[in-house]
Amino acid sequence: MKRRFNSTGVCVPRKHYMVDISNKLIQIKELIDNEFYFNMHKPRQYGKTTTLNELKKFLNNEYLVISISFEGIGDSVFENEKSFCNKFLKIMSRSLSFSDNEESQRLLKLSEGIKDLEETSEVITKFISGAKKEVVLFIDEVDKSSNNQLFLSFIGMLRNKYLLRELEEDFTFKSVILSGLYDVKSLKLKLRKEEETKYNSPWNIAVDFDVDMSFSPKEISTMLNEYSNENNIAMDINAISEELYFFTNGYPYLVSRLCQIIDEKIKKNLKETWTKKDVQKAIKIINEDVNTLFESIVKNLENNNELYELTKKILIDGEQIVFNPLNPIINIGVTYGIFKKGNDRLEISNKIFEDVIYSYMISKIVTTANNMSLYNIKSKFIKENGELNIEKILKRFQQFMKEQYSSKDREFIEHHGRLLFLAFMKPIINGTGFDFKEVQISEEKRLDLVITYNSFKYIIEMKIWRGPKYHEEGINQLCDYLDIHGLNNGYLLVFNFNKNKEYKEEKIQINNKNIISVYV
Repeated sequence: MKRRFNSTGVCVPRKHYMVDISNKLIQIKELIDNEFYFNMHKPRQYGKTTTLNELKKFLNNEYLVISISFEGIGDSVFENEKSFCNKFLKIMSRSLSFSDNEESQRLLKLSEGIKDLEETSEVITKFISGAKKEVVLFIDEVDKSSNNQLFLSFIGMLRNKYLLRELEEDFTFKSVILSGLYDVKSLKLKLRKEEETKYNSPWNIAVDFDVDMSFSPKEISTMLNEYSNENNIAMDINAISEELYFFTNGYPYLVSRLCQIIDEKIKKNLKETWTKKDVQKAIKIINEDVNTLFESIVKNLENNNELYELTKKILIDGEQIVFNPLNPIINIGVTYGIFKKGNDRLEISNKIFEDVIYSYMISKIVTTANNMSLYNIKSKFIKENGELNIEKILKRFQQFMKEQYSSKDREFIEHHGRLLFLAFMKPIINGTGFDFKEVQISEEKRLDLVITYNSFKYIIEMKIWRGPKYHEEGINQLCDYLDIHGLNNGYLLVFNFNKNKEYKEEKIQINNKNIISVYV
């Protein structure tokens, strides 16, 4: 069987190229060795199930590992305690049957006639007290049941057994790992049915799970090494790994999916050297993907206006938001994988998510734009040598804004102006070009648009007019940015919201750079 890159379901070493996560497994095992209970809560498609699968194999010699999932068990299980307890113990027994059939049968026998959680607790006590090894329990996909009162009562029972074990008054699992999207510690359990307002966390015994589940460039290189050696393909593995990390920030699904796209769609399974340009081509392809991860991001933004507005402030408006996990909107954004903690502020998780969100926001703004398609016909802006006429594009956008929006639209333009320009550019560069946006923290709330079109590169800086002093500083910063990219020509799109603003164009030469500024 030929191995391949995998981006759906669990990854299996004999079938798939995989990142070496042994260092992560060692860190998780240390938590287990110390008898900790914890919650492996990470965003969707972050490798949780694959990690648990590899962890089970890693622990099997030392521990009796019971690995179960609440995925697809149905709602009828939660109708009453008897159904739930019997199903839970049967799933546990089935898991054991693959590693130790004798222990599996012993658990089944102990489980006969179980009616409620109290009796289930006794079964766990008897089973573990007589087990050959210390027992570790994994429960994957806990989100499927986390809104169910019976499930919360169940993990409350596990919590109680843990506390009794600490007092040497019970036998229970050495460690329990709950895996899912949400932090189960934040879930609440009603103490009594009649008390609607009195709550307690059923999982406040859990320690923090601080193992970094993202892939570092070094870890990504282990997967590329496997692929390179197996297929006899030479490549600059370190450079490709760094490039993959640059765009994905090590998000497991994105790393695997990009590699899969390069192998199967760009190279088409031919044994050819990979380059950084192949990674960039894969970025274009993945940004046009319709997949459950991107759909989930869009759905979460669409369903939560506060989350949408906060994301826009960071991504479009360039606002600095202090990272505070106690802020519920920030917390939910981190949970969904949209946000991450930056060095000194809240940031979008990775550049691919940035582009997915940009595209989503652009698509929303296009539906409200006035007659935009009359102004941004692609063929009007392509020179004979295949180069983009950026100056002409900016002037045409200026004309569009002047003719289609009036002073009465000021609030709309101030809120959505830069999105309008991104929407204006989209059909012009689609298919041939590749764009990259970067928010620059400044008084002018700069947003840099770096465009690669054919073999040409352009930098357009969008900013808000804050007066001549800041404008001059911004031009100098643009010159520095052009130097980084090895360019001599740059472009400024200046949004001026003053009442008596002038639609104008300026051309200046400074520091051996040619800057064209267009005001709207």
